[in-house]
Amino acid sequence: MLRVARKFDVAARDERNRALGRAGEERALKHERAQLRSAGRDDLARKVIWVSEEEGDGAGYDIASFEPDGRPRLIEVKTTNGWERTPFHITRNELAVAEERRSEWCLFRLWNFSREPKAFELRPPLDAHVSLTATAFQASFH
Repeated sequence: MLRVARKFDVAARDERNRALGRAGEERALKHERAQLRSAGRDDLARKVIWVSEEEGDGAGYDIASFEPDGRPRLIEVKTTNGWERTPFHITRNELAVAEERRSEWCLFRLWNFSREPKAFELRPPLDAHVSLTATAFQASFH
């Protein structure tokens, strides 16, 4: 197998991905609040939290929202400009929270974002819907 070396601006790619992810989260946040308001739950819409923006990454989800009946809804947003089957990255922590809080957690998948955004949701277990492939490893000294 041939390996091709090329120049690649990793920092620029990461910045574009962060901006795209933030835009997707903001859109999902507005959608959640609008859904709750249309269900007559202005009280819950006011309590929706953009966790990754207000508290930082690491919670295992980006948005803390509610079902119209008041049950918690934890939303991890994954946004790409590609088609619906474009691969996306998910952290070990996000997967762990998905397993620990299966009834509350969902993945909100936004795709075709820069042109005509479309979305769908996936519920745990995620490996019933997608193939999970390790793409990075942590190296520790013996």
